[in-house]
Amino acid sequence: MKTYLDCIPCFFKQALESARMAGAGKKTQKRILNEVAAILPEFSLTSSPPEIGRDIYRLAREITKKDDPYLKIKDKSNKLALGIYNKLKKKVEHSHDRLLTAVELAIAGNIIDYGVKNSLDVSAELAKILNEENKVIKEENKEIFDYVRFKSALKIAKTILYLADNAGETVFDRVLIEEIKRIDKDKRIIYAVKEKPVINDALIKDAYVCGIDKLAEVVSSGSDAPGTILSLCSKEFLSMYRKADMVISKGQGNFEALSDARREIFFLFMAKCPVIAQDVGCRVGDVILFSHRGKREKHN
Repeated sequence: MKTYLDCIPCFFKQALESARMAGAGKKTQKRILNEVAAILPEFSLTSSPPEIGRDIYRLAREITKKDDPYLKIKDKSNKLALGIYNKLKKKVEHSHDRLLTAVELAIAGNIIDYGVKNSLDVSAELAKILNEENKVIKEENKEIFDYVRFKSALKIAKTILYLADNAGETVFDRVLIEEIKRIDKDKRIIYAVKEKPVINDALIKDAYVCGIDKLAEVVSSGSDAPGTILSLCSKEFLSMYRKADMVISKGQGNFEALSDARREIFFLFMAKCPVIAQDVGCRVGDVILFSHRGKREKHN
């Protein structure tokens, strides 16, 4: 996905939030915003938002000298999500279509995103997800929620590459992976996380804390961008990416980075901003599950 002009104010907002999370004073915050203003003209709008975001977060880390300013938030998100794991499992077990419910919950977990909602109350958001009256998907729209195609691809796939997004959200991913393994225990699932800290994106430690390693092979993509930018990934990861029968991509950042990829990818996320909604052709707040094969229709 290209970068839109409407993304630019968001870059400043993310830089400011990152500085504050690192405990920077107002002078340092202003310095970071000045530096962001200086580097933005160097980027083309043909760059994806995660490409630009990577440099912005790197700049904030270097100036504040805080390698992982979101560490406490990630730990809190993991702990809170693990606290409702049993309830999530019960929702799946008592549902009419277990796989569909597991998919819905995996997408619902995508709401744990500080890059977009930097005033996020994790406890409140998790409570909403568990509220039986607050159904995740109100209606099925095949254009943006193609469960039939997802289920069909899943049935024949022997090796699945699952691209992680945020810490805490990994617990919701675990529920979906467990359901996939229940259907076919012989499927090989590779769970890819970020190489280094960026926002609240999951790292190998987060995957282990949330129990993913008991179900899947946990690997690093080799990238420290807030999205899976293939040119920044390791050779080992790229080999897995090419050989996988099916790729499941979680979160907006991964969609922004891979929406023009040359292979089929299933994107699972919530549309959290007008730019994404415009690009996908949906409304803010819509639940997304769709795939594309290389080129896709652009929405203007």
